[in-house]
Amino acid sequence: MFEAQAPTLNQLFEQCALAVEDTQVDIKLIEPEIIKNISLKNKSVEGLLFDFLEELIYLKDAELLIFSRFLVKIAEKNHEFLLTAQAQGEKLNREKQGQKVDVKAVTMHLFEVKKVTAGWQAKVLLDI
Repeated sequence: MFEAQAPTLNQLFEQCALAVEDTQVDIKLIEPEIIKNISLKNKSVEGLLFDFLEELIYLKDAELLIFSRFLVKIAEKNHEFLLTAQAQGEKLNREKQGQKVDVKAVTMHLFEVKKVTAGWQAKVLLDI
């Protein structure tokens, strides 16, 4: 489980994405060689963060992509939250990046996103 806090929703999503990736490998060893654009929408901020982190796990499993940099933009339109993100990274190389654990999924157990005085906060439990 990890907790993240950031002054903006965009930064919170970026911090959570980095935490998921850093749980799996040493992100300092990931070169930003590949750019992947991600677009998602959901009716809730919590659902959007869940979907975003699940997409990163999917990209790791399906395309062997792992990321070390994120630029996230979230907008609200017609009662939906829209995410556009640019993820920068490279192909997963366990020997180079020093695999820690293999994240299988994000769980809804204790999952939380909320507005706090200092900005936004999230709690995320990962299934490894």
